[in-house]
Amino acid sequence: VQVIGALAVHEGNISEMKTGEGKTLTATMAVYLNAISGDGVHVVTVNEYLSSRDAKEMGELYEWLGLSVGVNSTKVSKKEKRDAYLSDITYSTNSELAFDYLRDNMTLNKADRVQRKLNFAVIDEVDSILIDEARTPIIISGQAKDMSALYKETDRLMYAFEPGDCTYDEETKIALMTAEGISKAELGFG
Repeated sequence: VQVIGALAVHEGNISEMKTGEGKTLTATMAVYLNAISGDGVHVVTVNEYLSSRDAKEMGELYEWLGLSVGVNSTKVSKKEKRDAYLSDITYSTNSELAFDYLRDNMTLNKADRVQRKLNFAVIDEVDSILIDEARTPIIISGQAKDMSALYKETDRLMYAFEPGDCTYDEETKIALMTAEGISKAELGFG
């Protein structure tokens, strides 16, 4: 049962196993097989307790087989996250993986990213993660920038405009700058 389950998971399928049939041990075969390439494997769990517990328990096996194991959580620093993702096997929760993905795509520099190219994932409790938790939106926002100086400068500049610096189309309600207006704006904003 465990070998058949591992083959199913390795091929990208969902393997349903009854209590006591050894899901955790089954997963180790598919995880190991996909981690030996060095491209990384994520083991996705529903909570941080399970991530830490499974990484500790199964980590002994993986390390004995020559692989590195990392744990990603909300409590670790950016450097620790990067190190966890660079491990051969990374244990994490689905929400932390998603937030790290979003944060990585908000960075201006590639060097600030923590995740590496995605390769393979084993999802524990797949029904809970892909169905139940999929209903919870993952929303992230960047830190608000203080734009008050820009607004004040724009307001000041608007008073320097004259009627010939823009045109207004009553029908479409669109205002456009003329060449003279663009020149004034460029000078005003430097």
